[in-house]
Amino acid sequence: MAAFAYRAIDAIGRQQKGVLEADSARQIRQQIRDKGWVPLDVSPVVQTSRTTGKPTAQRSSISTLDLALITRQLAVLIQSSLPLEEALRVLAEQSDKAKITSTLLAVRAKILEGHELSESLAEFPRSFPILYRSTISAGEHTGNLDNVLEQLASYLESRYEAKQKIQAALFYPFFLVLFSIGILIFLLSYVVPKIVNIFTQTDQELPWITSVVIKTSDFIVYDGWMLLLVFIGIFVTFVMALRKPKTQLSIHTKLLRIWLFGKLYKGISVTRFATTLSILQSSGVPLVEALKIANEVVTNQRIKVDLDTAALRVSEGSSLFKALEQTKHFPPMMLHMIRSGESSGELSAMLDRAAKTQEISFFLKY
Repeated sequence: MAAFAYRAIDAIGRQQKGVLEADSARQIRQQIRDKGWVPLDVSPVVQTSRTTGKPTAQRSSISTLDLALITRQLAVLIQSSLPLEEALRVLAEQSDKAKITSTLLAVRAKILEGHELSESLAEFPRSFPILYRSTISAGEHTGNLDNVLEQLASYLESRYEAKQKIQAALFYPFFLVLFSIGILIFLLSYVVPKIVNIFTQTDQELPWITSVVIKTSDFIVYDGWMLLLVFIGIFVTFVMALRKPKTQLSIHTKLLRIWLFGKLYKGISVTRFATTLSILQSSGVPLVEALKIANEVVTNQRIKVDLDTAALRVSEGSSLFKALEQTKHFPPMMLHMIRSGESSGELSAMLDRAAKTQEISFFLKY
C-alpha cells in the first residue's frame, strides 16, 4: 500500500487536496468518486526518477520545530507499545499540514513493504537529515528506538531554541546598521539638498568636509542608481565566488579572523558539533562515523576541513582530545571536558555538558 496525493472538485465545486493510501492510483480515483467528487490529479508521494528508476525526494522539507514535535509524539506512541506503522498512521491523521501527512504516509508505506524506519526516512533527505537517520538506525540496531527518539526530540528542540536566541541576538545590531544607513541616505537625499542653497548664496569658502557632504548628496540624488548597481555587482560576484570550493574555503577562513564575529561564528559551530556528536555517541553510533556525520551540521568550510582531518586521526588511533586540539578551533575548557569524558568512559555526557557550558558562556559574553 502506497500514499498518493490528490486534487479533486467536490460536490459544490470547491477544490480539495489531501493524501490517501491505496495499492494504486486507480483505487484512489475510485475512492474520490465514491465521495461524489471529480478527481483532477492523483500522484504518488514519492516520485520515481525517469532516468534511474529510483524514488526521488520531495522538494519541500519539514521544519525543525515540526520535526521535533513529530519525533516526540512518535517516541510516546512507541513507548505505549503501538506498532511503528500504526504510530505513523496516527501522526499522519492528526497533522493539519498536508506536507507532513504525505511524508509520514509515504514513510509508513515503505515500512509496510518491509523496510526499516531509517531506510524509509532516506527517501526524504531534506526532511530527515543524515544525523536524524543515522541516530534512528543506531536505535533500531540496539533495540532502543524509543529512547533514541526522545533524545532526538530534545536535541531538535534545543537546537531550535539556540537558533532563535542567535537570531534574536543578531537582529538588534543588524537593525541598527540598516536603520543608520537609511537615515544617512534620507539626510543626503532630502535634507542636504534643501539647505545647500543657504551655503551657495554666500560667497565664503566652505570647509572641505561641508563640500564633501554636498558632493556626496549630489551624487546620491543624481547618480545613486550607479552606486546601487555597484553594490548589486559586488553581491552577485561574491555569491558566484562562494560556489568555488577554494574561494569559499579562503573566505570562510578569513571570516574566522574577524574581531568579535569570528569568535562568535567559531563558537556556534563547535558547540553545534559537540552537541550533535554527543547524541550520536549516546545512540551507539561508532565514534569515527559519528565525527563524519556531526561535521555535516558545521557550515564553515575551514572548520569542516579541519574536523575531517581530526576524524582521520581518530580512525588512525589518535584520541578524540588530541585530534580536536590540533584543529585549534575548540576552547580549552571544552577540550579538557572531552579528555575527562574519554578517560572516564562518559564521552557522550561530557560532550553534552561541554556544549551547554560553551553555549551559556556565549550568551553571557555576547
